[in-house]
Amino acid sequence: MNQDVKDYVAQKAKELLSARPSCPEAKAAAQNWLDAMGTDREAEQTKKLIAELEMDIMPIDGLIAFTKSATGVRIFGEERVKKMEAHARELKEAGVKYCDCPACAAAEAILEKKDELL
Repeated sequence: MNQDVKDYVAQKAKELLSARPSCPEAKAAAQNWLDAMGTDREAEQTKKLIAELEMDIMPIDGLIAFTKSATGVRIFGEERVKKMEAHARELKEAGVKYCDCPACAAAEAILEKKDELL
């Protein structure tokens, strides 16, 4: 993997670490990858980071379903999930594949570099 790709992914991993909301497991994988950069653990942590992000990134249809769920309403409130659903439907109509929250955006950016990382 070239240094430009590493630098780009490192920046996106840092964005993921500061994103709210963000899955604790994704944050841990991002931190472990950053900690492993330049060590003999880098390749292993790269695979773990990719696997975790592939599990955690929210497909747009999943986001729409979440906004209709009792859990979504409980976490964000009825008014906010209505706005989230409308936004998610606009994204879907525009052809967007994943949620555009900061955590998912960072995960998607990292996953776009998957072939270069592995």
